[in-house]
Amino acid sequence: MTSNSRYHETYARWQSDPEAFWADCAEELDWFEPWSKTFDPDAGVYGRWFTGASCNTCFNAVDRHVDSGRAEQAALIYDSAMTGAKRSITYAELLSEVEALAAVLRERGVEKGDRVIIYMPMVPEAAVAMLAAARLGAVHSVVFGGFAAAELATRIEDCTPKAIISASCGLEPGRTVAYKPLLDAAIDMVAQKPDCCVILQREQLAGELIEGRDIDYATAVAAHKAAGTKVACVSVKATDPLYILYTSGTTGQPKGVVRDNGGHMVALHWSMKAIYGVEAGEVFWAASDVGWVVGHSYIVYAPLLKGCTSVIFEGKPVGTPDAGTFWRVIDDHDVSVLFTAPTAFRAIKKEDPAGSLIPNYDLSSLRSLFLAGERADPDTIEWAQAKLEVPVIDHWWQTETGWTIAGNPLGLGALPVKVGSPTVPMPGYDVQVLNDEGHPVSPGTLGNIAVKLPLPPSCLPTLWNADDRFKDAYLDEFPGYYKTADAGLMDEDGYLFIMSRTDDIINVAGHRLSTGAIEEAIASHPSVAECAVIGVEDALKGQIPVGFLILNADVERPTESIEKEVVQQVRNVIGPVAAFKLAVCVERLPKTRSGKILRGTMQKIADGAEWKMPATIDDPTILAEITETLDARGIGTFAPS
Repeated sequence: MTSNSRYHETYARWQSDPEAFWADCAEELDWFEPWSKTFDPDAGVYGRWFTGASCNTCFNAVDRHVDSGRAEQAALIYDSAMTGAKRSITYAELLSEVEALAAVLRERGVEKGDRVIIYMPMVPEAAVAMLAAARLGAVHSVVFGGFAAAELATRIEDCTPKAIISASCGLEPGRTVAYKPLLDAAIDMVAQKPDCCVILQREQLAGELIEGRDIDYATAVAAHKAAGTKVACVSVKATDPLYILYTSGTTGQPKGVVRDNGGHMVALHWSMKAIYGVEAGEVFWAASDVGWVVGHSYIVYAPLLKGCTSVIFEGKPVGTPDAGTFWRVIDDHDVSVLFTAPTAFRAIKKEDPAGSLIPNYDLSSLRSLFLAGERADPDTIEWAQAKLEVPVIDHWWQTETGWTIAGNPLGLGALPVKVGSPTVPMPGYDVQVLNDEGHPVSPGTLGNIAVKLPLPPSCLPTLWNADDRFKDAYLDEFPGYYKTADAGLMDEDGYLFIMSRTDDIINVAGHRLSTGAIEEAIASHPSVAECAVIGVEDALKGQIPVGFLILNADVERPTESIEKEVVQQVRNVIGPVAAFKLAVCVERLPKTRSGKILRGTMQKIADGAEWKMPATIDDPTILAEITETLDARGIGTFAPS
């Protein structure tokens, strides 16, 4: 395929000399001491980037812009669809807030290398807390606000924070979630307790402060601002950890993904222009949560490293108050680029399939929409392209990588789009598709997607205090490669197609089938807003696929007829080999709070296997609905452990 994109030239430049490529990118940031080696293959588990260098991420995200003339530019825009509050914070104001909170933490003994847990809703103080920890050289670990006490306790036990920064409550549509009792209960569960907790009291529901341990956020910060307390950025090694972000599987101990300081800021800074096509001074909105990797990378760090204005949005794509909320935010704040999960657009499409709310808003500022986090089905992409009339870019990456593995780099010039593909590997990633024996497969063949080592800057160097677990989870199965645990294929043009997690590949009578391919066929039905496919145990075929469908809000036809049409559609697209005979209409699908569908849990329920309530589930009652639906169809035994 030919295009005017500089992608191929840029990728080839990286391939020819990876160290020179990333060293050039690093020159655009400020360092206290330069690196002795751009990449040291003998350091860490598989090598480390920018060894010998010292830096500070907060300095590059905040102070650098104040010093260079962006002091009065908005750094953050807070928009709460829950309360109606809006607030713009300049880079100078952000520096003042960060410095004051850093003073509060320093006063309570937080130093370089100490851990700070952040348990916050989507408010500006969450970003301030991350930056304040980084300013001190402390290692922050953000836990999604509202996580259950037991889940918060496991993270406190694993990283032993000296301080915890939290809020009294979070706001969800129709309810207020009291965080403070959950925090107190979690601390009661652990042996090594934090020295202090800094609590942001929200007017919707205040929390009871414990004398001697809890500090009122607003009071303490205001005192240091009034006193003009100065806190210089602490110099840390480029290879020192910036944060720990726990991945939350449905079973087992969460894995603490480590992100370093130096490589992290180099890759993220490069990505803003090269991938997203965003310049300093423009408004970038990642409609996610700071509890997830997208929030770390593209609400807080990357936009601020680039000198952009980042939107912090407290709300949902639908229900706060309607399916036009995203359009209102774009209009109100002149958003140039929106980055969100496909599930958000599926929810909007379900509620407003005709896009009738879009003309109510001025979206002329919007140049592009990026989707990631869950496979972007072609139907959703095509709907968004038609309604918004801007490029809709699917891209693929993981908590572990921190930024794009494969995408369509708008800043280098867009490549031709193949709907259903996140396009091509980014510089830094030598992506290969391997069979189960670890050998590359031919183009168009489904296999295990892996990245040849070393991983590029910003990818995890290891897991927190768990090098052996890191090797076992990611490196041992395919020696010399990082295992993504995603399955897919690469076509003859080098375009990747991510079909499913490797554990979502189902074996139907000896045929390996991707649930993603079946979902793609289902989603193309005009009445289907969203779907999920799981493989259910079958005595004859080993597994058979079962499809769960959510219909558009304006569908008035009998569900039985739509289910029959969907079955026929899958047979037409995939063929009889799929053995697809059961499509089931449901009101809702169980998802994590970041929008990922909990297919693994659904499969355990359908197979009658033991299962555990996922810690990350957004609404536990949905699993009961799925259980009842399967029971009515005579599938599974549905007994939770």
